[in-house]
Order: sequence, then structure tokens, then C-alpha cells
Amino acid sequence: MTGTRHLCLIPAKQGSTRFPKKNIARLGNRSLLQWTFDIARETNLFDTIALSTEGSAVAQHGHEIGIQYIIDRPRELARDPAGIVDVALHAVDHFKSQNSNFDVLTILAPCSPLRTAADIHAAFTLYEENPGYFVMSVSEFSHTPFAALELSNDQTLKPFFPEHFGRKSQEMPKAYRPNGAIHVVGIDRLRAEHSYVASPVIGYEMPQERAVDIDNPLDLAVAEALLLK
Repeated sequence: MTGTRHLCLIPAKQGSTRFPKKNIARLGNRSLLQWTFDIARETNLFDTIALSTEGSAVAQHGHEIGIQYIIDRPRELARDPAGIVDVALHAVDHFKSQNSNFDVLTILAPCSPLRTAADIHAAFTLYEENPGYFVMSVSEFSHTPFAALELSNDQTLKPFFPEHFGRKSQEMPKAYRPNGAIHVVGIDRLRAEHSYVASPVIGYEMPQERAVDIDNPLDLAVAEALLLK
């Protein structure tokens, strides 16, 4: 896409109710933030790599690991109901106010540190091959959701998908979940839709071992085990 300007945004708020300062927690010899920044640089895809945070500790760590563009996110964009779309558009508008405009945005959350440069390249290739679509990384469910059961107050069980209940897992449809590792979006469409998952959206499939999504200390321990393996 000749002439296209490509922004990478790393959204890394400091506050987290389940895992305080999660985005600068250590995995191996690096923080989650550094894992993501390093892999973003390795791709050589981006005109600019920016960190968006409301936290002084995250911003300071970003400076220490060499992130040049650090956006001071307003406090209201670090609390519910604000979401990634609002954070992304705030970042885009920040650069626009400095006469720096972008066409494509890739969002890389620090909580998915095991994605690779090849994953990001493959997702971007899908974006280029499907004009007008968003691209979102997904992984197959490790346990099929079609076997899900509802547990009522009287402890009786009711299947959510009775048409599949009792069947072998290999006989059920394959189901995929967003894993949060990679989103590639056109900025004009992001602004128009105010969504980064609006249809049409293309899925880039990632294997489970690279799609770990760290929300709590147990997830971090799983990532450490995968890293050792």
C-alpha cells in the first residue's frame, strides 16, 4: 500500500483491578510492555510506535525501554465505560494535532506478549488483501463452547446448545475466540463505525501457545511455563 502511513498503538493503562500494574509485570527478563514494543520494532511495519497510558510508572518504564512517543491518556479514558476505540481515536487525534496523519492503525496490547513479528505481518497482509475489512486475531477454543451448561439455583443443569449436547467434541463446530493480540483497522472506518470489531471483519488464526492473554497472575504463570517450554 504505497504512501500508506501506519501507526502502531500500545494501549497500557496502569490501573487494573485484577492485576495492578499488569502491563509492566515481568515475563522472563522483560516486562509485558517491552515484549510488545520489541516485537513491534522487529516487524519494521510501522511509521510510528506509540504508547498510550494514564500512569506515571508505565510512562517512565516506556521511556526507559526506548519508546519515543508516549501519549498522556486522560484519566477518564482509563476507566469504564471508556474502551480501546476511545483510546485509539484519542491517540490518532493527538498525532493529527501535530500535523501527523495516519491511514492504518495496528493495536497491540501488552497482555499478549507471545505473538510474533510473523503474526503481525500475516495479519497486516490479510488487511491489505481485504480492502475495507478490519482484521482481528483469534484462536480456537481449547474447550468447545457448544458443550456449555447452565447451573440453576437448584443445581440442575441445562445445556445452552441442546442440539449439540452429548456429542463428541470433534463432532461439534469449530469455534474461535478473539484473543486480543492483534487488531488492524483503517482509521477512517474506525472513526465512522466507532468500533474495531464491526463487520466485515477477517480473522487471523493464531495457535494457543502464542495467544495467551494475561489478565491475572495465573495467566502470567502460564505464559512463563510456555516461555520455558
